[in-house]
Amino acid sequence: MQQIQFSGSTMNIDIAKRTPQARPIEGSPCRTGPQLASESPSLPAETGPEWQHKDLSHFRNGTGADVFDVQEHFAKWWARAKPGGYDLHDLAIHSAPDVRVSIPRESQERLINLASYNYLGLSRRREVLEAGAAALGRYGLGAAGSPCLSGLLSVHEELASELAAFHGKEAAMLFPSGYSANVGVISTLVGPGDVVVTDTLAHASILDGCVLSKADLRLFRHNDPRSLERKLADAKGRKLVVIEGVYSMDGDIAPLAEIAALCRRYGARLMVDEAHSAFVYGPRGRGLSEHLGVTGDVDIHLGTLSKSLGAMGGYVVGSRGLIEYLRAYARSQVFSCALAPAVVGGVLAALRIAAREPELRQRLWHNVAVMRDALTAEGVDTGESTSQVIPVMVRDDASIASIARELMADGVYLNPIRYPAVKRHQSRFRVSISAAHEPSELKKAAAIIGRVLRRRGISA
Repeated sequence: MQQIQFSGSTMNIDIAKRTPQARPIEGSPCRTGPQLASESPSLPAETGPEWQHKDLSHFRNGTGADVFDVQEHFAKWWARAKPGGYDLHDLAIHSAPDVRVSIPRESQERLINLASYNYLGLSRRREVLEAGAAALGRYGLGAAGSPCLSGLLSVHEELASELAAFHGKEAAMLFPSGYSANVGVISTLVGPGDVVVTDTLAHASILDGCVLSKADLRLFRHNDPRSLERKLADAKGRKLVVIEGVYSMDGDIAPLAEIAALCRRYGARLMVDEAHSAFVYGPRGRGLSEHLGVTGDVDIHLGTLSKSLGAMGGYVVGSRGLIEYLRAYARSQVFSCALAPAVVGGVLAALRIAAREPELRQRLWHNVAVMRDALTAEGVDTGESTSQVIPVMVRDDASIASIARELMADGVYLNPIRYPAVKRHQSRFRVSISAAHEPSELKKAAAIIGRVLRRRGISA
């Protein structure tokens, strides 16, 4: 049994059987976090401040004789942890997730929203809303079937065709989510006897796809080509390397050219998840691979519709043979209802806007520079980020939730991220910049962040 650390979470992998004992979920700050096999799940009734010494990683299935026993243990902890401020993620936004949001129970004013993925500001564009409404009127509320049965609509084919054309590829395939796209593609392409290699900070969907595939899973140090080469050098059989373009918790980019060269040298196929880089990087918005000039070296391009295009869903583009194979075997798509037509109609409009308005990307990058400079001037530690995802490093797991409440009280909406979404003592806020932000409100938000952190004794 080999124990492996994933960005603060632990997975036990039996190399012989390749069966996970617990699955980590990296990159998700929500309550449905990872489960640690290495920590004792037996929890007594919580008393006093004891809840502060535990977190979501202390709960796993397999506790007691009944599969429901873990719920009782969790409930005892949660009854104290939630009122104590452990979790802010059931704060409902009472408005569209725009550049300003309304959270009435926290503030009577609309807060500057730095937490949404709406990078190009397209989710509320008039053309997008009108196209979504038109598709709703024509096709109805849902697809009412999986794509291989009655759920494939002409609007789905239209979007897939335009996504392929946008990326300069032969074909594309839609998935219900980015998560299901990664899980479906990886588990379809590799299996027992194959080798799949990924970054230690890879997203949960990549890790879960690797585990589901039952391939020999190998991990290399974050953004370290030398570590990747060591994993590939003695790998036998078919090999797939899976990385991200922009890493969602740190905002840094992959050394894609070096990784592509290693894949060529060792006969591995390369898959890049461009969830946070498609439509943002590159002269035409095709992603980090275009930005770095290595598009032809990437075999599989995966993206989402929930970030820059402001909707939901995932997709993969590549050769026609690849897409036809995935259509036949990618279970997360074959056995899921197709995307709602209103979503697809809106995404089509958003895609066309992204293609014809490169000034949106220019505005986004101008805003990123404004925010980065403003945070630096405030003495805020932004880690290694070079993208539109900017971490605000706090490194205080115990107090980050209360800091988030102070930020909201002062007018900024951000979510606290701590273990097990990131490593212990690496808690942070994740700032997401949009082309729709005004530079003046970004400067105001940076000043608020700096002021609150200084009050807490936190600085760069």
